[in-house]
Amino acid sequence: MAQDKPNIVLVFLDNFGWGEPGFNGGGIIRGAPTPRIDSLASEGLRLTNFNVEVQCTPSRSAIMTGRYAIRSGNSTVPLGEGIYGLVQWEVTMAEMLSDEGYATGMYGKWHLGRTEGRFPTDQGFDEWYGIPNTTDESAWTSLEGFAESGLPEPYAMDAVKGSTPKKARVYDLEYRPLIDRDLTDRAISFMKKNAGDGKPFFIYLPYTATHFPTMPHPDFKGESGKGPWGDLLMQIDAYVGELLDTIDNLGIADNTIVIFTADNGPELDGGTGETSITVENAVHGSAGPWRSSLFTGYEGALRVPFAMRWPDKIKAGRESDEIVHEMDLFPTFAKIAGGKVPDDRVIDGIDVSDLLLGKSDKSGRDGFVVYMGNEIFGVKWRDWKIHFKEQSGWNGVLREYTMPRVYNLINDPFERENVIFPHTWVLRKGLPQLEEHVGSLQKHPPIPSGAPDPYEPPY
Repeated sequence: MAQDKPNIVLVFLDNFGWGEPGFNGGGIIRGAPTPRIDSLASEGLRLTNFNVEVQCTPSRSAIMTGRYAIRSGNSTVPLGEGIYGLVQWEVTMAEMLSDEGYATGMYGKWHLGRTEGRFPTDQGFDEWYGIPNTTDESAWTSLEGFAESGLPEPYAMDAVKGSTPKKARVYDLEYRPLIDRDLTDRAISFMKKNAGDGKPFFIYLPYTATHFPTMPHPDFKGESGKGPWGDLLMQIDAYVGELLDTIDNLGIADNTIVIFTADNGPELDGGTGETSITVENAVHGSAGPWRSSLFTGYEGALRVPFAMRWPDKIKAGRESDEIVHEMDLFPTFAKIAGGKVPDDRVIDGIDVSDLLLGKSDKSGRDGFVVYMGNEIFGVKWRDWKIHFKEQSGWNGVLREYTMPRVYNLINDPFERENVIFPHTWVLRKGLPQLEEHVGSLQKHPPIPSGAPDPYEPPY
């Protein structure tokens, strides 16, 4: 009997701007063509208005839970020591799919907890190989003063559900360029095993390569002739191609959803030091026509590439500029897989399966609230943005306004010309979603950042 639930492969890049892949006008002008990634768009669906949260940890929380990261206590990237991440009360995409009989594997960067009870295998994944935190930690052991700091070396971890994760390998500059090769190999092995067993699988593949320090695998170093970023584009494209070839060779393409997207917009700069890290390892990424980088409320932080292939269900060559948010993937996957969306908490995502499958031209979403950390920076509504605060870059100057600024994203994609007058009507249409959101936070208070387990909501 044919498997009735589709396999799902979610490729989630790190700090990868809208304008990087060829299917969004990048590719060759960014250092290398991306034919295999582009094939996802040409053989399926491209969303030009797919939105995320603007930092690594919040974005990963939102996609896993279907909720604004402010609700889970993960609205900022953790900078100090101590507990952070998802409390076990949260229900992740992996838990929802696991309950529906899916084998669940994660390979890559988690950034949602680094202590007992907070690893991926505590949150619905059958197995995990990757890093608990972030990639800039790979430089630590090469930096002056770290050895005397008393901090432990960062490690790649290996884990299966029901056991304590094990340290697999020091995550240093030697392993930095190699890790995504291992992630790809493990994802391919997971697909082969479960396809052979006839069991539906969910693979979450949050690659590390496009985060500072950018260091291509030796197989690709120098291959583009355009520097490390061009080499990395070749590497990413080749690895995605291997995933697609495996799916095709296993004969499961028609029943496998493959999504290629990212956690937030690009980096604009990085640091240098007296190590083997140089300015070449810092990439001024491309958000295409959109303004700025990660850690801002601009479109360059919010909009990321999105391509989806499902040959049995999605007509080739489709594209849409409807607003979709990463939070929407949780209820959408639940609808497709027959899973349950929790009804004891606020779920901010909506089911957009009709849009993805071509049954509707509308997503059902007119906009969303724009966060930068714990602060509400603005509201997006259709082709308009309302800004209460603006930040010039990831480490830039913060500006707060006594009157909100309004931008028309069609006429002004770089969000430079404030048109609140005469377009004050935009506030009347765009702000009710903010009022509803704030009201829901009062009724259902957010989980405090660093809250320990066991956690129960105060309502």
